[in-house]
Amino acid sequence: MPEATIRPARRDDLTAVAEIYAHYVAGTVITFEETPPTVADWGQRLDDLTRRGLPFLVAETAGEVAGYAYAGPWRPKPAYRYTVEDSIYLAPGRTGQGLGGALLEALLAGATAAGARQMIAVIADTGSDASAALHRRFGFSEAGRLADVGFKHDRWVDTLLMQRALHPGTSGRAERPDPV
Repeated sequence: MPEATIRPARRDDLTAVAEIYAHYVAGTVITFEETPPTVADWGQRLDDLTRRGLPFLVAETAGEVAGYAYAGPWRPKPAYRYTVEDSIYLAPGRTGQGLGGALLEALLAGATAAGARQMIAVIADTGSDASAALHRRFGFSEAGRLADVGFKHDRWVDTLLMQRALHPGTSGRAERPDPV
């Protein structure tokens, strides 16, 4: 397998990003979206994250987008502005090749550089531990479980919440952030 390059997403990557995500929207409960976003929707997401200074990355292998990851706002209320949520998706057939770990490692660095203090992972309980195991390897810990919060493909789905501080050695409670 050729080595992957992790780099910032560009507009010409968004068709591949949309196709990767559409696979998961249509055939899995990994995402709770039921209608795949269009390439134009992905362009708006890229613009929004870029404007916020947050990372949107792709893993490129042999000239193809093999996966992507981004850190988006956790919640819209202003007090959450230092907390981000990660999203990582790999192209079908690209799992188990180390791409998820490479993307998550770069995403953590990018979110930290952007000034984020906490990263949250919201993981659909699909019966597989792969995503939770990936996050545990990178220092995430379980923060809770929400039961039956999603209904997709004729089944109720739980979500596992995981969390990681982006500034090791501090809880963030004793310090005031710089004004935004």
